[in-house]
Amino acid sequence: MGQENDISEELFAEMKSSRDGLSEQEAQERLAIYGKNELTEKKKTTALKVLAGQFVNLIVWVLAAAAVISLAIGETIDFWVIMFTIAVVIILGFIQEYRAEKAMEALKSIVQPETTVLRDKRLLKILTVNVVPGDILILETGDKVPADAFVLEAVALKIDESALTGESVPVGKTENNTIFAGTQLVHGKCKALVTAIGMETKIGQIASLIQTRDEHTPLQVKITKLSLTLAFLAVLASAITFAIGIYIGAPFGDMLLISLALAVAAVPEGLPLTLTITLAYGMKKMAGHNAIIRKMLAVETLGSTTIICTDKTGTLTRNEMTVEKLFVSETEIDVTGSGYIPKGEFLKRGNNIDVKKDNTTLNLLRGITLCNNSAIEKKGEKWEVIGDPTEIALTVAAAKVDLWKDELETDYETTEEIVFTSERKIMTTIHKTDSGFFSFTKGAPEFVLPQCSFIEKNGERVPLTQKDRKIILDKNLEFASSAYRVLAAACKEESAGADTDEFEKDMIFLGLVAMIDPPREEAKEAVAMCRKAGIKVIMITGDNQETAKAIGRNIGLFDDKNGCGVYEDEKLLRIAEDCAVTGDELEELNDEEFDIIVENINVYARTMPEQKLRIVNALQKKGHIVAMTGDGVNDAPALKKADIGIAMGIKGTDVAKESSVMILQDDNFATIVEAVRGGRTIYNNIEKFITYLISRNFMLIILIMAGISLLGFDLIPLLALQILFINMFNEIMPAVSLGLDPATPGIMTIPPRDPDDNFLKKRNLFLVITLAFAMGIASFLVFEMSDPVADTTMARTLTFATVVSMILFIPLAFRSLEKSVFSIGIFSNHFMITGVTATFFATMSVMYIPKLNVAFGLIPLSPAEWIMPIAVAFVTFLFAEGLKLVIAAVSKK
Repeated sequence: MGQENDISEELFAEMKSSRDGLSEQEAQERLAIYGKNELTEKKKTTALKVLAGQFVNLIVWVLAAAAVISLAIGETIDFWVIMFTIAVVIILGFIQEYRAEKAMEALKSIVQPETTVLRDKRLLKILTVNVVPGDILILETGDKVPADAFVLEAVALKIDESALTGESVPVGKTENNTIFAGTQLVHGKCKALVTAIGMETKIGQIASLIQTRDEHTPLQVKITKLSLTLAFLAVLASAITFAIGIYIGAPFGDMLLISLALAVAAVPEGLPLTLTITLAYGMKKMAGHNAIIRKMLAVETLGSTTIICTDKTGTLTRNEMTVEKLFVSETEIDVTGSGYIPKGEFLKRGNNIDVKKDNTTLNLLRGITLCNNSAIEKKGEKWEVIGDPTEIALTVAAAKVDLWKDELETDYETTEEIVFTSERKIMTTIHKTDSGFFSFTKGAPEFVLPQCSFIEKNGERVPLTQKDRKIILDKNLEFASSAYRVLAAACKEESAGADTDEFEKDMIFLGLVAMIDPPREEAKEAVAMCRKAGIKVIMITGDNQETAKAIGRNIGLFDDKNGCGVYEDEKLLRIAEDCAVTGDELEELNDEEFDIIVENINVYARTMPEQKLRIVNALQKKGHIVAMTGDGVNDAPALKKADIGIAMGIKGTDVAKESSVMILQDDNFATIVEAVRGGRTIYNNIEKFITYLISRNFMLIILIMAGISLLGFDLIPLLALQILFINMFNEIMPAVSLGLDPATPGIMTIPPRDPDDNFLKKRNLFLVITLAFAMGIASFLVFEMSDPVADTTMARTLTFATVVSMILFIPLAFRSLEKSVFSIGIFSNHFMITGVTATFFATMSVMYIPKLNVAFGLIPLSPAEWIMPIAVAFVTFLFAEGLKLVIAAVSKK
């Protein structure tokens, strides 16, 4: 039987034997046993819970303590500044974390609200949620299937399973086949026995898989780790400062406030805002390149991607099948023209031929047009197409010699269609003509050829010999090896009507049709860029293995000469020697065997969507950051599990989109590569502004600790309110402008970043510590040289001015952490020039606006008095540039 359900084999047999449907009493009893036919949803995170979670934040508690102490000692202005800071941190955290999960709603919308069933020998329309195992469904064209069911009777039944599999071609179903919840009848009707409902259906099983808790992105992990490290250092530094102050006799309340201000200064409150703006700006830029990012924190993960698993059709290729070759009467015929425009020539050995004088070729083209459900129509200057791309290509090829389906059907009236199924892999249409009945069949050559006993050569029917069969199969393999999708065509004539099955026996073989979905022009370049960037590209397709390998070679996906690994095991050698694995071969491998070869495989052909999840798991187990494309409901678990799930915007289902991180609006592989570039840029920029913020914040700690240790509390270089002002308002704009920095040249020529790398790796940590000490000591020297004993307010103002002046120069040094900013263009980031200048002059307001400067403990400076602060700031900038060159030179050694 093979159905996946929650009922026993015995009960299934009992239900199948009854064709009259359940009684109402039986239905109610089963409803009580099996429950409602609906997808159950796990408890969702509410907005209130997310908001409450913002208060479990060390920064918020440190700020709250500082606010309470400020109010207690009468520092009202400090209190309101700190409260404003707390509000900003909480609001930004809430916005950043809260997002609605819509995947379950998308799944629920697939099932229609009412269904027709047979109960008590009567047709009833009931609520879909009340369908139970054993119900007999009565479905017609247009109906959605409400539950997994076993087909009892079928009439020309075709099911659109794209919602489940992503495949656009309707699937023919016959008696004893299984139909699945969420799919739709596009042709015919059926009577079917319900075998599974709700979460026990195939779509229900997928629903349970995609409700798994979202794993933290690498960025979330790193930010959390960094926050904990900074929090520890902040508490340690403020505790040491507090102890020193108390030891030298400073007032307890004032010293506590200064210590808390330092603790706040050590943890960059501007980080959430800067991170959010950086990610949002990166998302906007990616959207301009047709990549819609759904989850903000996952943007950075793109920059860590080591493997991209991509679909072939429409992603690496144009999804415009074009017939390029025919094989008729042992002769190869070239067909010119591309795409869906019916213009082109038929060439034999390079010479144009008149197909209308070649009866066999004409019969072949007539057959592939009539055995076809597509249509093309010219509207204005454009051709509009309807149907499956493969069938459209056949219709277009015949139209190139003026063979049109509607005209042909006047002589060949269609009376019946034997639908294509995944098991049969052939389709047949039966036509009534003046001389009797005629059938045309098309399908996979390996399925059509065995049903043929004759072959048409040069307009004559002759017996099909073994030599003929070998020639045809060899040509089929040759075409497939050259990236062509190959179909065979056959026909049969009967003087009178015959049983349907008889039309697919002893047929006349007409020929082969070779078509290709041309690779996108930009795909080859994008794959080459991935190779330079150290990213492996893997093709996963339901297409023929030889066709997939040929496309892979054409776009530079792999080179057989490089080998696909060395294996002692004969089984592994057989399966992996050509760098390609089929779905059937994948099923042969246990997990241990698959782990051995998975990193050497470039192509997965004839695969099922469910197998994508296994591929993702195997690659992640090897430590890879995996991006995975998908478009069907069955792809949803793999999209959810991948580090970067990428849904197709054009052909993707809603469930695939809701389970993904990124949506390709153009279904184009090159867009993925552009998004990876964007992800790498975003990570680099996050690294820049984090190192900048930390160096600036710890500079304040060094400055205050030096002042208290060497000069005492009365001569502290900066007051608590001044520290908080610098920390909140003097650093955000430069940090944001670093977050919006343009991509560094050559960013796609370096290997992917190690996912375990921290923002404060050795190079960055050395740069941060050294520069923080340099800026802190320089600022302290300004305070000391300003004679704080004679005029403490002037000395603090000059120190404040020095710290503020550093935003004019130091952010420029952080635009590149590896080399001099002069090598990448000092003025190439217009955000920075505008931002730091505006911030500098805005900060001057607390020095020059009367009463405001008094509240902050500052006095206005004359132009001459600005010379020392600006000169010191410029010298620290030159020191930073020199320090990077020293680090680079040491790293090379």
